[in-house]
Amino acid sequence: MPTIETLTWTGGAAGCLKLIDQTLLPVELREIDCRTVETVWEAIKMLRVRGAPAIGIAAAYGVCVGLQTVGPNPAARTLVERLDEVVHYLASSRPTAVNLFWALDRMKAKAESLRTASPPEILAALFEEAKAIHEEDRTICRAIGKFGQTLTKDGGSYLTHCNAGGLATADYGTALAVFFAAAEAGKKIHVFADETRPLLQGARLTAWELQQREIDVTLICDSMASLVMRQGKVDAVFVGADRIAANGDTANKIGTYGVAVAAKAHNIPFYVAAPLSTFDLTLENGHLIPIEERDPAEVSHGFGKQTAPDGVRIYNPAFDVTPSSLIAGIVTEKGIISPVNRETVALLVPVPFG
Repeated sequence: MPTIETLTWTGGAAGCLKLIDQTLLPVELREIDCRTVETVWEAIKMLRVRGAPAIGIAAAYGVCVGLQTVGPNPAARTLVERLDEVVHYLASSRPTAVNLFWALDRMKAKAESLRTASPPEILAALFEEAKAIHEEDRTICRAIGKFGQTLTKDGGSYLTHCNAGGLATADYGTALAVFFAAAEAGKKIHVFADETRPLLQGARLTAWELQQREIDVTLICDSMASLVMRQGKVDAVFVGADRIAANGDTANKIGTYGVAVAAKAHNIPFYVAAPLSTFDLTLENGHLIPIEERDPAEVSHGFGKQTAPDGVRIYNPAFDVTPSSLIAGIVTEKGIISPVNRETVALLVPVPFG
């Protein structure tokens, strides 16, 4: 199966980050060059790059791009000040996906661990750390697929919401990794992909990715999900995640909670697929997860066409939170957490609470 390179780095430490502009898919496949930290910030903010793991990778490389302005041999104080500035700036791009902050914290920790090193050595180490984050995600995606595909069967039919495939990660995806791994294991499966309003990530991205990998896919409107469940056409649901609290409550693209409720009503298992880096153990439960609210024009003027009356009030949260009680299991690179609760999360997630 072909690999979709969502993010690539060209050149050495003085090179640039290349991203697929996902706002143009599926009509146009175009890469953009990110040669400034402002370009990386805009790409994250405007969803040119999206999906929690991919956002984290972009942020790590964004630190490297942002530090290019200090030159190859800056004064130590200049480097520290610029690093703080770049990290703070990139952290302001989007509030919900914890991988963004995880990657930035990891980059900053790497610099702090090298306080006695020279500025050029620190710059080189940060570049290597960003590349490590990128490569580790490839391995993580494959492991998630390996564990997740054990939850599928030959001839099975599954539903997913939003996009958690190669476009959202470094390589294979999270939720879609389950389907890719199942197909590679020789299973014939079918996938229902929700459109995922208002930005249609399911229609524009998930359906496109599944077609690219020759997996049987049917696109449906979000409001059709409960019907296909009632008709017995869904064996399980697999979705990704942007942040998971200590008790397993999971934030994902808006509409996910409704899918989970419908799955529960129809006795269909609902699974989350996400790397361990998506867990935020500083948050006791999902009520504490910050939810991004986006431009009302995404609802009133979707893709440039006005579909709502002038002056109407619009509420446009980008994410919702699915309580752990509705989640049959969380598929990670280290195994499947099931049942999902504070105790089972603590057994697998290595970072101590608090």
